[in-house]
Amino acid sequence: MPVSTKSYALAAASVAAIGLVVIYTISVSGTGDRFAPCRAGAVGGGTIGGPFTLTDEDGQRVTEKDVLKGPSLVYFGYTFCPDICPADTARNAEAVDVLEEKGYEVTPVMISVDPARDTPEVLKEWTDYIHPRMIGLTGSPEEIAAVAKEYRTYYKVPENPTDEYYIVDHMTQTYLMLPGYGFVEFFSRDATPEDIADRTACFIDAAQERN
Repeated sequence: MPVSTKSYALAAASVAAIGLVVIYTISVSGTGDRFAPCRAGAVGGGTIGGPFTLTDEDGQRVTEKDVLKGPSLVYFGYTFCPDICPADTARNAEAVDVLEEKGYEVTPVMISVDPARDTPEVLKEWTDYIHPRMIGLTGSPEEIAAVAKEYRTYYKVPENPTDEYYIVDHMTQTYLMLPGYGFVEFFSRDATPEDIADRTACFIDAAQERN
């Protein structure tokens, strides 16, 4: 299946834009950014992410409290994606395995931006193939739009597509979410599994040191 270079160029431009626009300063009890040593750049968090209610790969209605109970790597993608999403989620899964070897349990999560095709059954087969602990989430178009807005991410489903293999434009960053802190960092497409694992471990350690 041909990949729309225009589509992914737009997604890539959006990722670059978030690095320029989303410059947050974390202030925790007046102590500043406790995670500063773990960051690769100036982008921090605290206002990305929020409450959601979606449907998981088992058909159960879940909230962010059910899904993000521990450190999590959250990615917005879709199962019909020809190459970008499989590569990114496989990389995240590899990072999770590296972290497990280091003694950290981190959950990989994929939120579908293509709810029309990504039913719970489709998601379950796909996520189980990528990683046995990966959680797939879908919902109504309105629910997906709401959670994408909370995470300040971009996606665009073609209107009235006639091709069953239509491409969905979307951003490709991976969000690191920590219990009690929410969003703390995102990883771009050029981050390696080892880089994600090392930086995620740093964030987890920093959070535990101050608790």
